Amino acid sequence: MTAPVPLLPAPEERLTRYGRLRDRVLLDPDWRRSLRWLAPLVVTAIAAVLRLINIGHPHQLAFDETYYVKDAWSLWTLGYEGTWGEGANDAFVTLQQLPLSEQGSFIVHPPLGKWLIALGMAIGGPDNSAGWRLATALLGTASVLLVYLIAKTLSGSIVVGTVAGLLIALDGLSIVLSRIALLDGILTFFVLLGVLFVLLDRRRTIPLLERRDPEAPDPFWGPILWRRPWLIAAGLALGAACAVKWSGLYVLAAFGLYVVVTDALARRRAGVILWPTDAAFRQGPVSFLLLVFPALAVYLLSWTGWFVTAGGYDRQSDANPLVALWKYHQSMLGFHVGLNSGHPYASPAWEWPFLLRPTAVWVGTDPAPCGVDHCMAVISAVPNPLIWYAGVAAAVFLLYLLVRGWVLRQPVGPEISVPLVGLAATYIPWLLFPERTIFQFYTVVMVPFLVIALAMTLRIIAGRREDPLHRRQSGERTVLIFLVFVVLVSAFFYPVWAGISMPYDFWRLHNWLPGWV
Repeated sequence: MTAPVPLLPAPEERLTRYGRLRDRVLLDPDWRRSLRWLAPLVVTAIAAVLRLINIGHPHQLAFDETYYVKDAWSLWTLGYEGTWGEGANDAFVTLQQLPLSEQGSFIVHPPLGKWLIALGMAIGGPDNSAGWRLATALLGTASVLLVYLIAKTLSGSIVVGTVAGLLIALDGLSIVLSRIALLDGILTFFVLLGVLFVLLDRRRTIPLLERRDPEAPDPFWGPILWRRPWLIAAGLALGAACAVKWSGLYVLAAFGLYVVVTDALARRRAGVILWPTDAAFRQGPVSFLLLVFPALAVYLLSWTGWFVTAGGYDRQSDANPLVALWKYHQSMLGFHVGLNSGHPYASPAWEWPFLLRPTAVWVGTDPAPCGVDHCMAVISAVPNPLIWYAGVAAAVFLLYLLVRGWVLRQPVGPEISVPLVGLAATYIPWLLFPERTIFQFYTVVMVPFLVIALAMTLRIIAGRREDPLHRRQSGERTVLIFLVFVVLVSAFFYPVWAGISMPYDFWRLHNWLPGWV
């Protein structure tokens, strides 16, 4: 009597078939070529849909739009920030006579971000709320593509880049700051652009520093490299970040140090005897010129409207316009250092990892009907909690790997160091000002580095190609389940991110912690 034929293959055979199919998909040149352009296109399209649909809602100035939208229109019409009279917010909604005077107003942020907001307003007019937010939405969408490119450059993996891009595309804080005309989403774009250019400089420069004749004796000094176009491009991008908000300076300084340190390590691998001195005192000044001078040029260029007009604040305080600008900056610095006025949504930096007080940027006074008596329409800059907390845990894990590598004297790759440098530059400085009034939504610049850290950690969980097949299958299934939950949580929170009217009880379900109300 013959044994019955099994309806399903044995588990070992199923694993073998799964491995062959997986490797065939990942290694097939035609498939990889299609995936190379299809993956970023799909991720960016998802980001665009979530950020651009119904972007004109609400048709009123929300939260700090009351400053930046008005300043943007003032820049477009006067060339500098003028003074607004009573009823300005309502005038933007109804397009009444805009109460703008030519008297210069004391403004505490550089003008580049507001110039970009003004471009959208020039297209749609001052009463078009979609025009107010067009620049932040487009740059927020582009930021998703930049996260994909940075993660792919660090990991060499299209899959890791896609996961990182998908996470940032679905994150609520990134969505909200793309749908509201604030400066922080624009700052995020230029920071990411600068980091990508730094990585491209590393990819081009490190092989040049490590190259040497194996037969030659160990040199005392390495080469001095002047031809570094990507480093100049990084300076331009990070200078633009500084011209949006001064916090871009921290990123410029942190990645400037990163360039010097990685230059030094490359020289050590090349056998340069005096590698620390060589990198710091010979190549270092050259790198400083290539990075910082373009940044300074972009920053000064962003003040062109203030330079070429006579009505800007403090413009006439000195015959030399550069001296007058310096005096203006001293006043701006005094404001930032002394800002400690209370605010119901203020959140000190130590609270940020715990997500204790996300910022409500808009609460509707007359929400659209939702089928029940009690409705709510709000916009809350709360991240996707699953992405946020997992990203914080992943950053701690990468920090552990970095410290372990130092202790064991094992090389640590840029896929570990770069997200940590980005997080240090965008988070640690805020800890130095515990009394200053700051907000959780400032972390929108941190989120890209958190999701990159998370994507790198998920890659470790998924397993390596040389791992046993059952280990890879288990790890990949875990990652897939996590990503499915991320999508479901984002779908659940999207009404809170887009200001969609909802029943009051349903809104209450989104307040997971007391400080989220």
